Amino acid sequence: MKSLYEIGQAVELEIVAITDTTIFLDMNAKSEGVLDRAEFADENGNVSVKEGDKIKVFFTGEVQGEMRFTSKISGGKADTSMIENAYKNGIPVEGKVEAEIKGGFEVKIGTTRAFCPYSQMGYKKKEEPSYYVGRVMSFIITEFKNEGKNILVSNRMIGENEHSENIGRLAAQITEGTIVEAVVESLEKFGAFVDIQGFRALLPISEISFDRIQDAGEVLEVGQQLKVKVIKTDWKNERVSVSLKALAANPWDNIEERIPVGTKIDGTISRVADFGLFVNIEKGIDGLVHVSALEDVSANSNLKKMYKTGQAMSVVVDKIDAEQKRISLVPATSKEQDVTAQKYISSQSDDDGETYNPFAALLKK
Repeated sequence: MKSLYEIGQAVELEIVAITDTTIFLDMNAKSEGVLDRAEFADENGNVSVKEGDKIKVFFTGEVQGEMRFTSKISGGKADTSMIENAYKNGIPVEGKVEAEIKGGFEVKIGTTRAFCPYSQMGYKKKEEPSYYVGRVMSFIITEFKNEGKNILVSNRMIGENEHSENIGRLAAQITEGTIVEAVVESLEKFGAFVDIQGFRALLPISEISFDRIQDAGEVLEVGQQLKVKVIKTDWKNERVSVSLKALAANPWDNIEERIPVGTKIDGTISRVADFGLFVNIEKGIDGLVHVSALEDVSANSNLKKMYKTGQAMSVVVDKIDAEQKRISLVPATSKEQDVTAQKYISSQSDDDGETYNPFAALLKK
């Protein structure tokens, strides 16, 4: 009876069961396909697949009625015909790096010898040649000539393919607006890099907090676990930006109700500019005192010499533009307080037109 598949044929099958030694595959037939569990197990015995997953495998033949598959060709399976089939179908092969030779490495695949150039060994992180010698590794056959006497292989292509598949998987899961778990990997002047499922994403300093911060280390530390929101993705160039503050309460919400115009606040100067002073009046909220509102300031005045960051300053809310996230402030100077007091006294005039005098009122009692 003719087999369903050709030797070396690549197929995608669904996992129906996993035992201590075997992974069973659904072939939509009376029999099930099998492959060794060890092919998907790490050094601790944990498998990277589960029931219901679909995996790409290669048919290696039928043994005692069992349809056998592999995720790569290795060991005794790797005779010359299998290696040629692997070359034609892009099937990964497993080989042992026998020695370093001129220009690269000698690799043994089953009983066949192949050559891997230096440039094709390792992916991204390159090790010293001695690191690879003696190791069993996976390769893609890039050239098969003279009936298998001249074979070129690449380990780098394995890493590239795995990376490409992983990026495709992440791109489907991590989309703009998604909330994900992340771990702080490193702190930089411009923000922090965070790890998301093995992918390195950027958390810009402007997206860490609504507060103005100069150093990411003020609020973050390496190894810290975070929940962040994905705000920009460019999977073609493998760039993803995330935000921490996007998940925090926006201090500009209901700002007119919390801090109405006319409110006097004891704030702190957060930044000194040529055109005025930025004053922090609430967590995440800075307002501007324009230079024209400052007393004893002329066109030649140097504000940076007159005022310092961190200096306390009492201000009054003058205007609010919540949509543009702008607040205009004026200094709560003695002059401003005198004007306010004068307005209050004027409004308290008695019926005969005389200005209300609190001391005279006391004497009348």
